[in-house]
Amino acid sequence: MVNKKTSKEKPKNLKITKKPCFETWNKTTINKAFDFAEGYKDFLNKVKTEKEAVIEGEKMAKAKGFKDLRKAKSIKAGDKIYFIQRNKSIIFAKIGKKKIHEGFNLIMSHIDSPRLDLKVTPLYEEENIAFLKTHYYGGIKKYQWPTVPLALHGTIYLENGNDVEVKIGEDEKDPVFMITDLLPHLDRAGGPGTEIKPREVQGEDLNLIFGSMPIEDDKNTKEAKEKVKEAILSYMYEKYGVKEADLSSADLSAVPRERARDLGIDRSLISAYGHDDKICAHSSLEALFNSNSLEKTQICAWVDREEIGSEGTTGAQSIFFENFISELTEKNEGRTLGIGGVYKAFSRSRALSADVTAGLDPDYKDVHDPRNAHRLGYGLAFEKYTGSGGKTSSSEASGEFLRDLRVALNKDKVVYQMGAGLGKVDQGGGGTIAKFMANRDIEIVDAGTPVFNMHAPLEIASKADLYSAYLGYKAFYTNIKNYSER
Repeated sequence: MVNKKTSKEKPKNLKITKKPCFETWNKTTINKAFDFAEGYKDFLNKVKTEKEAVIEGEKMAKAKGFKDLRKAKSIKAGDKIYFIQRNKSIIFAKIGKKKIHEGFNLIMSHIDSPRLDLKVTPLYEEENIAFLKTHYYGGIKKYQWPTVPLALHGTIYLENGNDVEVKIGEDEKDPVFMITDLLPHLDRAGGPGTEIKPREVQGEDLNLIFGSMPIEDDKNTKEAKEKVKEAILSYMYEKYGVKEADLSSADLSAVPRERARDLGIDRSLISAYGHDDKICAHSSLEALFNSNSLEKTQICAWVDREEIGSEGTTGAQSIFFENFISELTEKNEGRTLGIGGVYKAFSRSRALSADVTAGLDPDYKDVHDPRNAHRLGYGLAFEKYTGSGGKTSSSEASGEFLRDLRVALNKDKVVYQMGAGLGKVDQGGGGTIAKFMANRDIEIVDAGTPVFNMHAPLEIASKADLYSAYLGYKAFYTNIKNYSER
């Protein structure tokens, strides 16, 4: 049935027409996209862990006049604040004219990425070589990590109360670390002359080479059985004041040391570690900084632990988000809402789960539904729902919300693409933070950038999609209506 309010005049084009951003934009916009990418690459090179992302995010926010919520006695319309959760998650907000309990616009992304974390007792010696044992974090293809130069990032927490910050491998003068792989000459199924059949890399095989020089003999070390390990422990104590037992209270990760770089002869793509999901984190924060609307409170949240299910005190399932809204409201309105009031504020709000999605790679088209897949260079990508198999374990955005999003983005002429499912039915699937916000009665949809090589040590993203995400997030902050305002 046709709605009576619908115009009967036939549009010029009834079909969906999709064009790449670089065909749609003029030269001025393309130059802006390339300039924006330079800031993003610089950001990526500084923030290979979530703690580093929080530190950099706080610096960026302070430079824009944001203040720490915990230090503010009260906040009013126009104020800009941030809130840090245990140094692993951070929330930024611009306070609107309307009260918090009337609803807000939220964009939430995650700042953790797949990596290798050191085990509690990682250091051992075998065949006169010292290694560090790791445990992979997030979904990875294990075979991709051997032979890749890796850097160590993190913090060692000492018994005396001191913290030792570690970042080894990023500077050109630093050593790097590496996981070995089996040479093809010995990796054959039936001996010499037979087909190379790579041995499957197991999780316990992901051990970092850490050193190979033994300690010089003296009366204390002459009878030592593990002289390489002894030498490394001696060096670590002299350099950092760290003993082997201190490694049990450390947050240390091995990450690819490669810097973000332009990819392609035309420099239209970016190769980097951590596009998932720092590309959405960076572009959403820049969108918050540059959004002009002051009607509703605008919130940009960077959360941790998404790659392992959003568990823990810094993940999207944690109640720290409720605590943040409660404190925000108390300092804005001079009263405590209570948990019921907080959830009413949630129900009047709308949100984007800003996360990457799979790009349609021509070499692997068989795992996609091309009619509903996302393409690199075609703009901000919306996933109506994600999940595994059919519509299971997923959050699905309502048609009403998608309609309002289309109107909001079309108003600013943002290039975007709609899709769903992350691959063929029964072939693909995946999870994001969307369902955890939806469980709070916040209307939400996934919106991010398509990438190649997702979860590999180096991922690929388009500068066009990066800039489209920024423009789309800014349009969301500025133009979307709260649920109660529809």
